[in-house]
Parts: sequence; C-alpha cells; structure tokens
Amino acid sequence: MVWQRPDGRRSDQLRPIAFERRFTRFAAGSVLARCGHTQVLCTVSVQEGVPRFLEGSGRGWLTAEYRMLPGATPQRQRREFLKLSGRTQEIQRLVGRSLRSTLDFERLGERTLTVDADVLQADAGTRTTSITGGYVALHDAITTLIDQGELAHSPLKHQVAAISVGLVEGEMLLDLKYEEDVAAAVDFNVVLNDEMSIIEVQGTAEEGSFSRTQMNDLMDLAEGGIRELLQAQRQVFAG
Repeated sequence: MVWQRPDGRRSDQLRPIAFERRFTRFAAGSVLARCGHTQVLCTVSVQEGVPRFLEGSGRGWLTAEYRMLPGATPQRQRREFLKLSGRTQEIQRLVGRSLRSTLDFERLGERTLTVDADVLQADAGTRTTSITGGYVALHDAITTLIDQGELAHSPLKHQVAAISVGLVEGEMLLDLKYEEDVAAAVDFNVVLNDEMSIIEVQGTAEEGSFSRTQMNDLMDLAEGGIRELLQAQRQVFAG
C-alpha cells in the first residue's frame, strides 16, 4: 500500500513556505516563518557584552530560546517557565548550535545575539522551521547592525536551513506533517549549510531499524529540500 499524503503532496515536495519579515517592531530582526500550517515567530535581540567565559576574547556569542505557545496545538500546552521540558531544552540547543555555525564571532565582536523561536501553530517541523526562519531573522538583525554603524562587515559566513525526512509505510517522505510524523517508522531532522555541509543530523528508528542505504537515500531527499529552502531565503532577501 502506497502512503497517501494528507495534503496531496509528492513524496519529495516541501509544504508551502513563506517568510513575513519585520513582523515585530523592536527586535533587530524578526520573521514569521510559515511551513504549511506550522507557524513560528523568530526574533533576534542584540545585547552588548558576552557570557563570562568569553569576556576579553573579542568574540561574540549567539544563544537561542524555544517555546511552544499554549494555543499552538489542539490541546492547550502549559506554559514553561523556570522548569523546561527535556524536549524544549533539546530543541533550543539545536537551534542555537545551528545558527552559531553561520557566524564569524570575531567579526561580531563582544555582543550577544539571542534568537527566540516561539511556535504559534504546530503541525510538525517546528524545530526545522525555527532554524530556517531563525536564519532569516538573524540575517536581518546583522543588516540592522551594519545600517546602524555597529558593524563594518557582516559576520555571516554561511546560510543554514533544516528539514525533516522520514520513512512512512515503506515510503521516503520530505517535510513531514503531523499525521506523517506520528506514523513514521524512521524520522530524521537534518541541518545543512549552503555548501551542503552537515551541521547536525538527528535520526532514529521508532520501531525496528534502518539500513545505511536507506539513511543515504533519506539524506539525499533532505538535501534536495534544503536546497529549495536556501533558495527561498535568498529570494526573500532579494525582495
């Protein structure tokens, strides 16, 4: 039996993606990133100074926070305050690692960039949308710093984007939505830069196992999707 995608997409087709830039007024960079029905508000704030372990180094820093808002899912999510769930901590660390890979911190100087990814609506792919949208917000924040005369040169050295792939009913699928995510026997989240170099791969078999050949095929599928996402980022910057 061939898996029929709930939204009628081809197995190698992304959900519709859109970036609404400058979504908020006060953040140095902000974007509402939409991937199908998943919507994530990504903002970047700038603060002078760095964590203590970097003081005096001349290097900057980037950190990230991720939250799922109460109304993002059919059943209300409780707000997370001082005690974060393991899932939230894992995702915000992934977002931070992914976006740090794009920066030359010596060019950034001793300032800290904080990326906030707030999920307004979830239909799977919230962590990957946070990374892809977070880069758009980061790019705009760097542009703001240059326009304000705070930076002479951009510290950005790479683009970055992320996508999910999975094996559902024996079929390899790109950009899983919720019904596919929960049915997947194998689920991967892949983060690549604009040179197709790997930043991070998170992959697991929810049941059974998968072969090296299947892993390679899933990576090829993810690479095709990420190339499209990087092009979508470039198009929005040119607009």
